[in-house]
Amino acid sequence: MGEMHSPLRSIHFKIIDETADYIVVDKPAFLLTHPTKPDQRTTLWKQLRELLAFEIANGGQVSIVNRLDRETSGLVLVAKTATAARRFGLLMQRRSFRKEYLAIVWGWPEWETKIVDAPLDRQGKHQQSAIWLKQMIHPAGGPAWTEFRVERRFTRSTMRDSNSSPSGGGSREAAGDGKFSLVRAIPKTGRTHQIRVHLASLGYPIVGDKIYGPDEKLYLEFIETGWTPKLAGELLLPRHALHSTKLAVTNEKEWTAELPTDLANFGEN
Repeated sequence: MGEMHSPLRSIHFKIIDETADYIVVDKPAFLLTHPTKPDQRTTLWKQLRELLAFEIANGGQVSIVNRLDRETSGLVLVAKTATAARRFGLLMQRRSFRKEYLAIVWGWPEWETKIVDAPLDRQGKHQQSAIWLKQMIHPAGGPAWTEFRVERRFTRSTMRDSNSSPSGGGSREAAGDGKFSLVRAIPKTGRTHQIRVHLASLGYPIVGDKIYGPDEKLYLEFIETGWTPKLAGELLLPRHALHSTKLAVTNEKEWTAELPTDLANFGEN
């Protein structure tokens, strides 16, 4: 076990497991998995290249097997050799990986388990969309299948309940303000934003989701202004409440990561 601290920011990750072939880490929210622009922002990939500098100097590499969105926390598997990267890539193609996520959603589902089998495509291909990456359920899209299980239903006092939110409060009273659920999501496929879109389609969007939550305009507002008290009143969390909690290679190996403090605390307040 160990920790790697970024020299640029206070972001750090936990090492869950490590062998000569791979390393498994628990990524915190807000840490980019891989560089997306040619700038100096810290990323998990860059941090791992620093940590594994000796291995890289001796012919190793850093190949991230399962990427997570910037705001999603949890388990990331990283191959340290070309041979391991090819092996994990083949296992991924054969769907020999089992992934499980935990999400905190608005409301209390009337079901205990639910399977959503609904194809996903980029929304901008079919209708006007101000957010390029936003996905939607559409028959022309790629297959997407997710199983959901309600782990726990709970209530939580929010600024909205007391009508004291900066946005005026009471905006979601009709949807059952104060009711939340912890839901386990088990995706069979790995489409962009799959869990987030499928939960929103059921009427139980993930808390803190700026794109698929109360209003996509909140995402555009966030891009313009950054995090504000008004956004806090609408979204409750500064990131979407989604965590990669289990990663397993069929009949071989399994790793788990508990809910991080921010999500665990949300469920206790």
